[in-house]
Amino acid sequence: MGGAPVRGDGGAATDVAVVGAGILGLAVARELLVRRPDLRVTVLEREDRVGAHQTGHNSGVVHAGIYYAPGSLKANLCVEGARELYAFCERHAVPVERCGKVIVATSAAELPGLDELERRGRLNRVPELRRVDRDALRELEPHAEGVAGLHSPATGIVDFPAVARALAAEVAGAGGTIALGREVLGVADRPHEVLLRTPAGELVARQAIFCAGAWSDRLAVAAGAEPDPRIVPFRGAYLRLRPDRRHLVRGLIYPVPDPALPFLGVHLTRHIDGDVLVGPTALMAGARDAYRAGRVRPADLGSTLAWPGTWRMARRFWRTGLAEMGYAASRRAFVRAAQRYVPDLRAEDVLPGPSGVRAQALARDGRLVDDFVISHAGRTLHVRNAPSPAATSSLALARRIADRVQSEL
Repeated sequence: MGGAPVRGDGGAATDVAVVGAGILGLAVARELLVRRPDLRVTVLEREDRVGAHQTGHNSGVVHAGIYYAPGSLKANLCVEGARELYAFCERHAVPVERCGKVIVATSAAELPGLDELERRGRLNRVPELRRVDRDALRELEPHAEGVAGLHSPATGIVDFPAVARALAAEVAGAGGTIALGREVLGVADRPHEVLLRTPAGELVARQAIFCAGAWSDRLAVAAGAEPDPRIVPFRGAYLRLRPDRRHLVRGLIYPVPDPALPFLGVHLTRHIDGDVLVGPTALMAGARDAYRAGRVRPADLGSTLAWPGTWRMARRFWRTGLAEMGYAASRRAFVRAAQRYVPDLRAEDVLPGPSGVRAQALARDGRLVDDFVISHAGRTLHVRNAPSPAATSSLALARRIADRVQSEL
Protein backbone atom coordinates (compact mmCIF):
# COMPACT_ATOMS: atom_id res chain seq x y z
CA MET A 1 0.00 0.00 0.00
CA GLY A 2 1.42 3.33 -0.95
CA GLY A 3 1.62 6.07 1.65
CA ALA A 4 0.80 6.16 5.34
CA PRO A 5 -2.52 5.06 6.77
CA VAL A 6 -5.26 7.64 6.59
CA ARG A 7 -6.28 9.34 9.81
CA GLY A 8 -9.53 11.12 10.57
CA ASP A 9 -9.77 14.10 12.88
CA GLY A 10 -8.90 12.85 16.34
CA GLY A 11 -9.31 9.19 15.37
CA ALA A 12 -6.89 6.28 15.42
CA ALA A 13 -5.88 4.86 12.04
CA THR A 14 -5.23 1.50 10.47
CA ASP A 15 -4.86 0.13 6.97
CA VAL A 16 -7.45 -2.63 7.34
CA ALA A 17 -10.08 -3.03 10.03
CA VAL A 18 -11.52 -6.52 10.46
CA VAL A 19 -14.78 -6.52 12.41
CA GLY A 20 -15.30 -9.75 14.34
CA ALA A 21 -12.77 -11.96 16.13
CA GLY A 22 -14.42 -15.24 15.39
CA ILE A 23 -12.45 -17.88 13.55
CA LEU A 24 -13.12 -16.31 10.14
CA GLY A 25 -12.25 -12.73 11.08
CA LEU A 26 -9.01 -13.89 12.69
CA ALA A 27 -8.18 -16.07 9.68
CA VAL A 28 -8.72 -13.06 7.39
CA ALA A 29 -6.46 -10.86 9.53
CA ARG A 30 -3.78 -13.56 9.54
CA GLU A 31 -3.99 -14.03 5.77
CA LEU A 32 -3.61 -10.31 5.12
CA LEU A 33 -0.55 -10.12 7.35
CA VAL A 34 1.03 -13.18 5.71
CA ARG A 35 0.64 -11.47 2.33
CA ARG A 36 1.57 -7.98 3.47
CA PRO A 37 3.61 -7.88 6.70
CA ASP A 38 3.77 -4.09 6.38
CA LEU A 39 -0.01 -3.67 6.73
CA ARG A 40 -1.56 -2.24 9.83
CA VAL A 41 -4.39 -4.64 10.62
CA THR A 42 -6.79 -4.07 13.50
CA VAL A 43 -9.40 -6.64 14.56
CA LEU A 44 -12.38 -5.21 16.45
CA GLU A 45 -14.36 -7.58 18.68
CA ARG A 46 -17.42 -6.64 20.70
CA GLU A 47 -16.85 -9.32 23.37
CA ASP A 48 -14.05 -9.71 25.92
CA ARG A 49 -12.55 -12.75 24.18
CA VAL A 50 -12.06 -14.21 20.73
CA GLY A 51 -14.38 -16.88 19.35
CA ALA A 52 -17.21 -15.92 21.69
CA HIS A 53 -20.17 -16.71 19.44
CA GLN A 54 -20.53 -19.24 16.58
CA THR A 55 -16.87 -20.27 16.85
CA GLY A 56 -17.32 -21.21 20.50
CA HIS A 57 -20.84 -22.63 20.31
CA ASN A 58 -20.82 -25.35 17.67
CA SER A 59 -20.44 -29.10 17.46
CA GLY A 60 -16.71 -28.92 16.74
CA VAL A 61 -16.96 -30.96 13.54
CA VAL A 62 -14.41 -30.64 10.74
CA HIS A 63 -16.68 -31.21 7.75
CA ALA A 64 -15.42 -33.09 4.71
CA GLY A 65 -17.54 -31.36 2.03
CA ILE A 66 -20.25 -33.93 1.31
CA TYR A 67 -23.45 -31.93 1.51
CA TYR A 68 -22.81 -28.86 -0.59
CA ALA A 69 -24.00 -28.17 -4.13
CA PRO A 70 -21.10 -28.73 -6.55
CA GLY A 71 -19.72 -25.42 -7.74
CA SER A 72 -20.87 -23.50 -4.67
CA LEU A 73 -18.44 -21.62 -2.43
CA LYS A 74 -19.14 -24.13 0.32
CA ALA A 75 -18.25 -27.02 -1.96
CA ASN A 76 -15.16 -25.32 -3.38
CA LEU A 77 -13.75 -24.24 -0.04
CA CYS A 78 -14.71 -26.96 2.44
CA VAL A 79 -12.42 -29.77 1.21
CA GLU A 80 -9.51 -27.38 0.80
CA GLY A 81 -10.23 -25.69 4.12
CA ALA A 82 -10.44 -28.97 6.02
CA ARG A 83 -7.06 -30.09 4.70
CA GLU A 84 -5.47 -26.80 5.74
CA LEU A 85 -7.23 -26.81 9.11
CA TYR A 86 -5.82 -30.23 9.98
CA ALA A 87 -2.33 -29.03 9.06
CA PHE A 88 -2.77 -25.83 11.08
CA CYS A 89 -3.87 -27.79 14.14
CA GLU A 90 -0.90 -30.12 13.88
CA ARG A 91 1.51 -27.16 13.68
CA HIS A 92 -0.05 -25.44 16.67
CA ALA A 93 -0.79 -28.54 18.81
CA VAL A 94 -4.52 -27.82 18.73
CA PRO A 95 -6.58 -30.90 19.71
CA VAL A 96 -7.97 -32.50 16.54
CA GLU A 97 -8.98 -36.03 15.54
CA ARG A 98 -10.04 -37.64 12.27
CA CYS A 99 -12.68 -39.81 13.90
CA GLY A 100 -14.73 -40.38 10.74
CA LYS A 101 -18.43 -40.10 10.07
CA VAL A 102 -21.26 -42.22 8.71
CA ILE A 103 -24.45 -40.90 7.13
CA VAL A 104 -27.12 -43.53 7.65
CA ALA A 105 -30.10 -44.35 5.43
CA THR A 106 -32.61 -46.09 7.66
CA SER A 107 -34.95 -47.26 4.89
CA ALA A 108 -35.16 -47.73 1.14
CA ALA A 109 -37.03 -44.41 0.92
CA GLU A 110 -33.85 -42.60 2.02
CA LEU A 111 -31.57 -44.26 -0.54
CA PRO A 112 -32.15 -41.62 -3.26
CA GLY A 113 -31.09 -38.97 -0.76
CA LEU A 114 -27.98 -40.99 0.07
CA ASP A 115 -27.28 -41.37 -3.65
CA GLU A 116 -27.41 -37.60 -4.06
CA LEU A 117 -25.03 -37.05 -1.16
CA GLU A 118 -22.62 -39.57 -2.64
CA ARG A 119 -22.82 -37.83 -6.02
CA ARG A 120 -22.11 -34.45 -4.44
CA GLY A 121 -19.31 -35.81 -2.31
CA ARG A 122 -17.55 -37.34 -5.30
CA LEU A 123 -17.94 -34.22 -7.43
CA ASN A 124 -16.59 -32.18 -4.51
CA ARG A 125 -13.60 -34.57 -4.26
CA VAL A 126 -14.21 -35.58 -0.67
CA PRO A 127 -11.26 -37.79 0.29
CA GLU A 128 -11.82 -41.55 0.72
CA LEU A 129 -15.62 -41.33 0.61
CA ARG A 130 -17.18 -44.78 0.28
CA ARG A 131 -20.60 -46.40 0.22
CA VAL A 132 -21.16 -49.07 2.86
CA ASP A 133 -23.81 -51.76 3.31
CA ARG A 134 -25.50 -52.72 6.58
CA ASP A 135 -22.72 -55.07 7.68
CA ALA A 136 -19.94 -52.57 6.98
CA LEU A 137 -21.95 -49.89 8.77
CA ARG A 138 -22.14 -52.07 11.87
CA GLU A 139 -18.37 -52.64 11.73
CA LEU A 140 -17.83 -48.89 11.79
CA GLU A 141 -20.57 -48.09 14.32
CA PRO A 142 -21.72 -51.27 16.11
CA HIS A 143 -24.83 -49.59 17.55
CA ALA A 144 -25.97 -47.93 14.31
CA GLU A 145 -28.77 -49.46 12.25
CA GLY A 146 -29.57 -48.77 8.62
CA VAL A 147 -29.87 -50.27 5.16
CA ALA A 148 -26.82 -48.40 3.81
CA GLY A 149 -24.51 -45.54 4.60
CA LEU A 150 -21.78 -43.20 3.45
CA HIS A 151 -18.48 -43.35 5.31
CA SER A 152 -16.25 -40.28 5.39
CA PRO A 153 -12.94 -41.02 7.13
CA ALA A 154 -11.81 -37.42 6.52
CA THR A 155 -14.49 -35.94 8.77
CA GLY A 156 -13.16 -35.07 12.20
CA ILE A 157 -13.53 -33.13 15.41
CA VAL A 158 -11.54 -30.18 16.71
CA ASP A 159 -11.43 -27.55 19.45
CA PHE A 160 -12.49 -24.52 17.40
CA PRO A 161 -12.01 -22.00 20.25
CA ALA A 162 -8.43 -23.25 20.52
CA VAL A 163 -8.03 -22.71 16.76
CA ALA A 164 -9.27 -19.14 17.22
CA ARG A 165 -6.79 -18.53 20.02
CA ALA A 166 -3.96 -19.88 17.88
CA LEU A 167 -4.98 -17.63 15.00
CA ALA A 168 -5.15 -14.65 17.37
CA ALA A 169 -1.63 -15.42 18.57
CA GLU A 170 -0.39 -15.46 14.97
CA VAL A 171 -2.11 -12.14 14.23
CA ALA A 172 -0.56 -10.53 17.29
CA GLY A 173 2.82 -12.07 16.54
CA ALA A 174 2.73 -10.59 13.03
CA GLY A 175 2.09 -7.11 14.40
CA GLY A 176 -1.69 -7.02 14.14
CA THR A 177 -3.89 -5.53 16.85
CA ILE A 178 -6.85 -7.35 18.41
CA ALA A 179 -9.05 -4.87 20.26
CA LEU A 180 -11.55 -6.59 22.57
CA GLY A 181 -14.66 -4.88 23.91
CA ARG A 182 -14.83 -2.76 20.76
CA GLU A 183 -18.34 -3.11 19.41
CA VAL A 184 -18.85 -1.22 16.17
CA LEU A 185 -21.66 1.24 16.85
CA GLY A 186 -21.59 3.08 13.55
CA VAL A 187 -20.04 2.99 10.08
CA ALA A 188 -19.34 5.87 7.71
CA ASP A 189 -18.10 4.75 4.29
CA ARG A 190 -16.32 7.74 2.73
CA PRO A 191 -14.65 8.08 -0.70
CA HIS A 192 -11.14 7.34 0.60
CA GLU A 193 -11.67 5.85 4.05
CA VAL A 194 -14.04 4.04 6.37
CA LEU A 195 -14.81 5.45 9.81
CA LEU A 196 -15.85 2.99 12.51
CA ARG A 197 -17.35 4.31 15.72
CA THR A 198 -16.68 2.22 18.87
CA PRO A 199 -17.11 2.78 22.62
CA ALA A 200 -13.39 3.63 22.79
CA GLY A 201 -13.57 6.21 20.02
CA GLU A 202 -13.28 6.28 16.27
CA LEU A 203 -11.07 4.15 14.05
CA VAL A 204 -10.33 5.17 10.47
CA ALA A 205 -9.29 2.54 7.92
CA ARG A 206 -8.55 2.35 4.21
CA GLN A 207 -10.65 -0.82 4.02
CA ALA A 208 -13.00 -2.57 6.44
CA ILE A 209 -13.87 -6.27 6.32
CA PHE A 210 -16.92 -7.35 8.29
CA CYS A 211 -16.97 -10.94 9.59
CA ALA A 212 -19.65 -10.15 12.13
CA GLY A 213 -21.71 -13.35 12.16
CA ALA A 214 -25.12 -12.78 13.70
CA TRP A 215 -24.75 -9.01 13.38
CA SER A 216 -23.44 -8.99 9.81
CA ASP A 217 -26.63 -7.73 8.16
CA ARG A 218 -26.98 -4.73 10.49
CA LEU A 219 -23.42 -3.60 9.91
CA ALA A 220 -23.74 -4.14 6.17
CA VAL A 221 -26.83 -1.92 6.04
CA ALA A 222 -25.08 0.67 8.20
CA ALA A 223 -22.30 0.75 5.59
CA GLY A 224 -24.77 1.30 2.74
CA ALA A 225 -25.45 -2.26 1.59
CA GLU A 226 -28.84 -3.69 0.70
CA PRO A 227 -30.95 -5.17 3.54
CA ASP A 228 -31.37 -8.48 1.69
CA PRO A 229 -30.51 -11.02 3.05
CA ARG A 230 -31.48 -10.64 6.69
CA ILE A 231 -29.86 -12.68 9.47
CA VAL A 232 -32.41 -14.80 11.34
CA PRO A 233 -31.00 -16.60 14.40
CA PHE A 234 -31.76 -20.29 14.89
CA ARG A 235 -31.07 -21.71 18.32
CA GLY A 236 -29.64 -25.21 18.37
CA ALA A 237 -29.78 -27.13 21.66
CA TYR A 238 -27.94 -30.37 22.30
CA LEU A 239 -28.33 -33.22 24.73
CA ARG A 240 -25.28 -34.97 26.17
CA LEU A 241 -24.88 -38.73 26.60
CA ARG A 242 -24.17 -39.96 30.10
CA PRO A 243 -20.52 -41.02 30.39
CA ASP A 244 -21.46 -44.70 30.76
CA ARG A 245 -23.39 -44.57 27.43
CA ARG A 246 -20.76 -42.86 25.30
CA HIS A 247 -19.79 -46.25 23.90
CA LEU A 248 -22.90 -46.10 21.70
CA VAL A 249 -21.01 -43.75 19.36
CA ARG A 250 -17.47 -44.25 18.10
CA GLY A 251 -17.27 -41.18 15.86
CA LEU A 252 -20.02 -39.19 14.16
CA ILE A 253 -23.41 -40.59 13.09
CA TYR A 254 -25.73 -38.48 10.92
CA PRO A 255 -29.09 -39.06 9.23
CA VAL A 256 -29.86 -38.37 5.57
CA PRO A 257 -30.93 -34.69 5.76
CA ASP A 258 -33.89 -32.89 4.23
CA PRO A 259 -32.45 -31.53 0.94
CA ALA A 260 -34.70 -28.45 1.14
CA LEU A 261 -33.03 -27.21 4.34
CA PRO A 262 -29.45 -26.19 5.17
CA PHE A 263 -29.68 -28.06 8.49
CA LEU A 264 -28.38 -31.61 8.90
CA GLY A 265 -30.98 -33.05 11.27
CA VAL A 266 -30.54 -34.59 14.72
CA HIS A 267 -27.19 -36.36 14.80
CA LEU A 268 -24.71 -37.83 17.27
CA THR A 269 -21.27 -36.27 17.48
CA ARG A 270 -18.28 -37.15 19.59
CA HIS A 271 -16.65 -33.99 20.94
CA ILE A 272 -12.94 -33.41 21.30
CA ASP A 273 -13.28 -33.39 25.12
CA GLY A 274 -14.89 -36.86 25.10
CA ASP A 275 -18.51 -35.79 25.33
CA VAL A 276 -21.04 -37.25 22.90
CA LEU A 277 -23.74 -34.79 21.86
CA VAL A 278 -27.20 -35.49 20.45
CA GLY A 279 -28.78 -32.75 18.38
CA PRO A 280 -29.17 -29.99 17.60
CA THR A 281 -32.65 -28.60 17.42
CA ALA A 282 -33.21 -25.74 14.95
CA LEU A 283 -35.70 -23.20 16.29
CA MET A 284 -35.95 -19.55 15.36
CA ALA A 285 -34.69 -17.61 18.37
CA GLY A 286 -35.70 -14.34 19.98
CA ALA A 287 -32.12 -13.11 20.24
CA ARG A 288 -28.97 -13.35 18.19
CA ASP A 289 -27.15 -14.59 21.27
CA ALA A 290 -29.89 -16.88 22.61
CA TYR A 291 -27.55 -19.43 24.18
CA ARG A 292 -29.96 -19.53 27.12
CA ALA A 293 -33.47 -20.79 26.42
CA GLY A 294 -36.03 -18.01 26.66
CA ARG A 295 -33.64 -15.15 26.01
CA VAL A 296 -35.39 -12.47 23.97
CA ARG A 297 -33.99 -9.17 22.79
CA PRO A 298 -36.78 -6.96 21.43
CA ALA A 299 -34.62 -5.49 18.65
CA ASP A 300 -33.61 -8.96 17.45
CA LEU A 301 -37.11 -10.39 17.62
CA GLY A 302 -38.56 -7.32 15.94
CA SER A 303 -36.02 -7.57 13.13
CA THR A 304 -36.98 -11.20 12.49
CA LEU A 305 -40.73 -10.59 12.59
CA ALA A 306 -40.55 -7.49 10.38
CA TRP A 307 -38.71 -9.33 7.60
CA PRO A 308 -41.07 -10.54 4.83
CA GLY A 309 -38.89 -13.59 4.27
CA THR A 310 -39.64 -14.85 7.77
CA TRP A 311 -43.33 -15.29 7.04
CA ARG A 312 -42.73 -16.75 3.59
CA MET A 313 -40.32 -19.28 5.09
CA ALA A 314 -42.81 -20.11 7.87
CA ARG A 315 -45.58 -20.83 5.37
CA ARG A 316 -43.30 -23.20 3.51
CA PHE A 317 -41.74 -25.04 6.45
CA TRP A 318 -44.45 -24.92 9.15
CA ARG A 319 -44.46 -28.72 9.53
CA THR A 320 -40.72 -28.71 10.12
CA GLY A 321 -41.17 -25.92 12.64
CA LEU A 322 -43.75 -27.91 14.57
CA ALA A 323 -41.43 -30.93 14.66
CA GLU A 324 -38.58 -28.79 15.98
CA MET A 325 -40.87 -27.37 18.66
CA GLY A 326 -41.69 -30.93 19.64
CA TYR A 327 -38.00 -31.77 20.02
CA ALA A 328 -37.45 -28.68 22.14
CA ALA A 329 -40.42 -29.46 24.37
CA SER A 330 -39.86 -33.19 24.86
CA ARG A 331 -36.61 -34.96 25.58
CA ARG A 332 -38.20 -38.26 24.57
CA ALA A 333 -39.22 -36.87 21.17
CA PHE A 334 -35.71 -35.50 20.72
CA VAL A 335 -34.15 -38.89 21.52
CA ARG A 336 -36.62 -40.72 19.25
CA ALA A 337 -35.24 -38.78 16.30
CA ALA A 338 -31.81 -40.28 16.98
CA GLN A 339 -33.20 -43.73 17.84
CA ARG A 340 -34.09 -44.16 14.16
CA TYR A 341 -30.45 -44.96 13.44
CA VAL A 342 -29.13 -45.79 16.95
CA PRO A 343 -31.96 -47.96 18.37
CA ASP A 344 -30.14 -48.71 21.64
CA LEU A 345 -30.33 -45.05 22.67
CA ARG A 346 -32.85 -44.35 25.48
CA ALA A 347 -34.28 -41.16 26.92
CA GLU A 348 -32.63 -41.89 30.27
CA ASP A 349 -29.21 -41.98 28.53
CA VAL A 350 -29.09 -38.22 28.02
CA LEU A 351 -28.45 -35.10 30.08
CA PRO A 352 -28.89 -31.41 29.20
CA GLY A 353 -26.17 -30.21 26.88
CA PRO A 354 -24.80 -27.00 25.37
CA SER A 355 -26.48 -24.75 22.86
CA GLY A 356 -25.50 -22.51 19.98
CA VAL A 357 -27.00 -19.99 17.61
CA ARG A 358 -26.72 -20.33 13.85
CA ALA A 359 -26.65 -16.96 12.10
CA GLN A 360 -28.67 -17.97 9.05
CA ALA A 361 -29.21 -15.59 6.14
CA LEU A 362 -32.82 -15.46 4.98
CA ALA A 363 -33.72 -13.87 1.65
CA ARG A 364 -36.70 -11.58 1.23
CA ASP A 365 -38.46 -14.28 -0.80
CA GLY A 366 -38.27 -16.73 2.13
CA ARG A 367 -35.32 -18.72 0.81
CA LEU A 368 -32.82 -19.97 3.38
CA VAL A 369 -29.51 -18.97 1.80
CA ASP A 370 -27.42 -22.12 1.48
CA ASP A 371 -24.03 -20.75 0.50
CA PHE A 372 -21.48 -18.28 1.76
CA VAL A 373 -22.38 -14.75 0.71
CA ILE A 374 -19.72 -12.05 0.31
CA SER A 375 -20.54 -8.55 -0.96
CA HIS A 376 -18.94 -5.15 -1.36
CA ALA A 377 -20.31 -1.75 -0.40
CA GLY A 378 -17.90 1.08 -1.16
CA ARG A 379 -14.68 0.49 0.77
CA THR A 380 -16.25 -2.22 2.91
CA LEU A 381 -16.53 -5.97 2.33
CA HIS A 382 -19.22 -7.94 4.11
CA VAL A 383 -19.50 -11.65 4.82
CA ARG A 384 -23.31 -11.80 4.82
CA ASN A 385 -23.73 -15.54 5.38
CA ALA A 386 -21.12 -17.82 6.95
CA PRO A 387 -22.75 -20.66 8.88
CA SER A 388 -21.38 -24.22 8.82
CA PRO A 389 -18.98 -25.17 7.29
CA ALA A 390 -17.43 -21.70 7.65
CA ALA A 391 -15.26 -22.76 10.60
CA THR A 392 -13.93 -25.75 8.65
CA SER A 393 -13.44 -23.55 5.57
CA SER A 394 -12.06 -20.55 7.42
CA LEU A 395 -8.47 -20.61 6.13
CA ALA A 396 -9.56 -21.16 2.52
CA LEU A 397 -12.41 -18.65 2.79
CA ALA A 398 -9.98 -16.10 4.27
CA ARG A 399 -7.84 -16.42 1.14
CA ARG A 400 -10.86 -15.79 -1.06
CA ILE A 401 -11.71 -12.67 0.94
CA ALA A 402 -8.11 -11.41 0.85
CA ASP A 403 -8.06 -11.91 -2.92
CA ARG A 404 -11.07 -9.61 -3.21
CA VAL A 405 -9.57 -6.75 -1.20
CA GLN A 406 -5.87 -7.08 -2.05
CA SER A 407 -6.06 -5.08 -5.24
CA GLU A 408 -7.55 -2.16 -3.32
CA LEU A 409 -4.86 -2.06 -0.62
